[in-house]
This record gives sequence, C-alpha cells and structure tokens, in this order.
Amino acid sequence: MDPSKILYKDESYKIIGCCMTVHNELGAGFLEAVYEEALEKEFQRQQIPYQKQVKLDLYYQGQKLQKKYRADFICYDKIILELKVVQNIPLAFYKQLRNYLKATNLELGMLINFESSSLTYKRILNKPDSD
Repeated sequence: MDPSKILYKDESYKIIGCCMTVHNELGAGFLEAVYEEALEKEFQRQQIPYQKQVKLDLYYQGQKLQKKYRADFICYDKIILELKVVQNIPLAFYKQLRNYLKATNLELGMLINFESSSLTYKRILNKPDSD
C-alpha cells in the first residue's frame, strides 16, 4: 500500500464527523454507554452502515476459543470503532484495539475518546510488526 494514501479516508472522515457532532452536542463527562447510544443515532442519521457490540471470535493454534472480544462498533464492515471516556488513554487500550484487528483481520481501527474538552481519536492499523 502506498504510504502517502490514508486507508479508508472518506469513511474515516464521516465517522469522525459523527463523533464530533456527538461530542459537540453532549460535551465531556457522560458514561461510555451514553456516547455509544448517541453515536448510533448519528450513524443512522448520516446513513453510515454499522454493527454495534459485535462479538469477535478468538483462536488459539487454529481452534476457536469460547471467550470472545466485543467491539463497540464495526462501520462499513471494515473499520472497528472503540469508544472510551478517560482522561489519558493507557497503552492497554491501544493493545486492545490491535487485538480486535488481529482477531477480525480488518485493517483499520479507531480509538475515540470523548472525555476531553475536544474529541480525541487515534487511527490504528493492523500491521504484524505494530507491537
């Protein structure tokens, strides 16, 4: 892939726009579940295809495990969205999203934080050497 190109640029732009709309309306200080519900309504309003609270299968040595991950959203069938409401995003949340990407074999995840006075987000790519 050409490093000068942004993966799923248009889709990412629309998703972040929805997140900003929700953040501008609600501000900081709500529980994650409130932002999730509001964001779902914004996705519907903007006609962004999504799945909510998606169970992700996990494998060990080729065998499916009973334990599953649960992603907050998968948008456009190709972008995992993980919502957070924290002052500072710990490294564990980035690793969590990378694990979701590995489990699904999807290429892009977005970590969205609604806690600060302005929305913050980070794009995470599914790369084998990104630990």
